[in-house]
Amino acid sequence: MTGTSGAAGMWGAERREWSRGERARTAAKLMLVWVALLWLLEVADVLSGHALDGFGIVPRTPSELVDVVPAAFIHFGFAHVAANTVPLLVLGFLAALGGIRQFAAVCALIIVADGLGVWLISPSGTNTAGASGLIFGLFGYLLVTGFVERRPLGVLAGLLVAAIWGTSILAGLAPTQSGVSWQGHLVGLVAGVAAAFVLRRRADGQALRAGGAL
Repeated sequence: MTGTSGAAGMWGAERREWSRGERARTAAKLMLVWVALLWLLEVADVLSGHALDGFGIVPRTPSELVDVVPAAFIHFGFAHVAANTVPLLVLGFLAALGGIRQFAAVCALIIVADGLGVWLISPSGTNTAGASGLIFGLFGYLLVTGFVERRPLGVLAGLLVAAIWGTSILAGLAPTQSGVSWQGHLVGLVAGVAAAFVLRRRADGQALRAGGAL
């Protein structure tokens, strides 16, 4: 009886470890596909004579509300998408470790809130697009979600993210930068922090019982 119980315990431990590995692999694949899509869209944009730039958000124009979501996937040149590639890969991967459904909900909230914020408060006559609003949102989400859900690994991840990208994030919020939507960055950051509270997982919830989520 004892031997069977011990074997079951070992099997259970191995299965939990496998689940963590599967989550990591799934998160990595998801973000690689996401970033590849951004690059493919930019290639299509260049080949079409930058026709996709029209999916950016022109503020306070009712017809532009349909571009709130597409704008997060469009960039103005390869340098633009390249600048967003590494932070989106890393921050997206860390956020996706908590579960794909949770990650999808967080991204949806950030993208919609950020797009609407840009539509409302950006200067007239501007055209705003790019994944930076989502990046700032994921930064805000990772920064506080560990504290909100009282998860030590999440707190550690938030501190690590703050140490690596904190200075860049603060610089991206400066209103003095030319050609940069600090409004989109600010709204994205606030939306990410809000997502940590709105979409918080209970300590006894199924997502946490799966074990080891960031």
